[in-house]
Amino acid sequence: MLIHQRTLQNEISLTGIGLHTGRECTITFKPAPVNTGYIFVRNDIDDCPEIPALIDHVVDVLRGTTIGIGEVKVHTTEHVLAALYGLQIDNCRIELSGPEPPVLDGSSRPFAEALLSAGIAEQDEPKNYLVIDETIEYHNAEKGVDIVALPLDGFRATVMVDYKNPALGSQHSGLFDLDKEFLGEFSPCRTFCFLSEVEALANQGIIKGADIDNAIVIVDKQLDESQIQGLAGKVGVDASHLVLGENGILNNRELRFTNEPARHKLLDLLGDLALLGMPVKAQILAARPGHASNVEFVTQLKKYADRNKLARQFQHEKKAGVIFDINAIMKILPHRYPFLLIDKIVEFKLDEKIVAIKNVTMNEPFFQGHFPGNPVMPGVLIIEAMAQTGGIIMLNGNENLQDSVVFFMGIDKARFRKPVLPGDTLVIEAIMTNKRRSVCQFDAKAYVRGELVCEASLMATVMSKKS
Repeated sequence: MLIHQRTLQNEISLTGIGLHTGRECTITFKPAPVNTGYIFVRNDIDDCPEIPALIDHVVDVLRGTTIGIGEVKVHTTEHVLAALYGLQIDNCRIELSGPEPPVLDGSSRPFAEALLSAGIAEQDEPKNYLVIDETIEYHNAEKGVDIVALPLDGFRATVMVDYKNPALGSQHSGLFDLDKEFLGEFSPCRTFCFLSEVEALANQGIIKGADIDNAIVIVDKQLDESQIQGLAGKVGVDASHLVLGENGILNNRELRFTNEPARHKLLDLLGDLALLGMPVKAQILAARPGHASNVEFVTQLKKYADRNKLARQFQHEKKAGVIFDINAIMKILPHRYPFLLIDKIVEFKLDEKIVAIKNVTMNEPFFQGHFPGNPVMPGVLIIEAMAQTGGIIMLNGNENLQDSVVFFMGIDKARFRKPVLPGDTLVIEAIMTNKRRSVCQFDAKAYVRGELVCEASLMATVMSKKS
């Protein structure tokens, strides 16, 4: 895979109608400095507000991926971002004269060809790949969606679609080499929908710019003449220009590939992956993906990336089965002997879950006075170990730890189930239940040999040491 970041040599523009808004828009791609990423600029609005193409700015996923900040939005970003991601361009300013890029032919090819004609320039900064070294899964049982990222020193993507619709059936497609396959075999694949969906979509006002030239319409129902007239009126097309067709596609349009719908879903997946803000080294397997599931999956990837960034910040020596060892923990927490009560972190899902280990030895100072003849770890110190574990889950990598400290705000539902004795190993699991600004609530449980010994709901806050 490529080593250095890339941008454009020159700027280039395209003009057309937006698929969903129906508004004319000129899109201009411009070179950008290293580490800029992709930034959309609405130059039709005063002060030309900018929206970085990042997962945190996704505001809608109805038939496309919309990003926004406040009242400013950019609709249907995926085909533009797929072209940039597929050509492995890292940095670009994308200026728009309207709220939505032009749909053009419904694929990414016009954008990709324009970008190539502008020229691609290599930059003096290495690419910041997200390297997947464990399995990351997204599953939605209700919609039958599964997306998995597997470790791979490269990038591959495989997509399977199955809409339980005989007009399309099951299809799958795989991309194994961006350099060789993206431009010719995936960028030309057009957006599609079923004929049975068109009227409902038109009634929702989200395909105002659609016509028979910028989307594939799969015929999955028969219409009589009056219904064709009504449908033509809904989408603003002369009824004489609509033919149900004999090949299963409205107006007998020819598919560019027999599995073009599956390839387009893979194209959409690339566009949504671009919202991660960095290229990925992984094998992606996706069953029945859509924009909503893609966004959820990329959100998981971002948490994984943020966790890894945090781990690299404190854990300089990578150890099997350990996220943070005791040296890293001492960089994170202000506690010291005898009040540092966790030894290592073995699992860490940012803003979700953390698992810590505390080895309880006879050398603990509290055993000298806490029932010396029958030593038992004080329950309050088990709670303190839980709190220290929860203090680490509150990190998101943005805090200046030198100036911050975590304080307890509350303890609720504390229960002590079994005594903890010298020689025991406490496994502490904390799951975040609520987070707003600097305040966090989490449920913590401590286990010894798989048996629950203590549980509590805790609340804490991150505060400046200067406060």
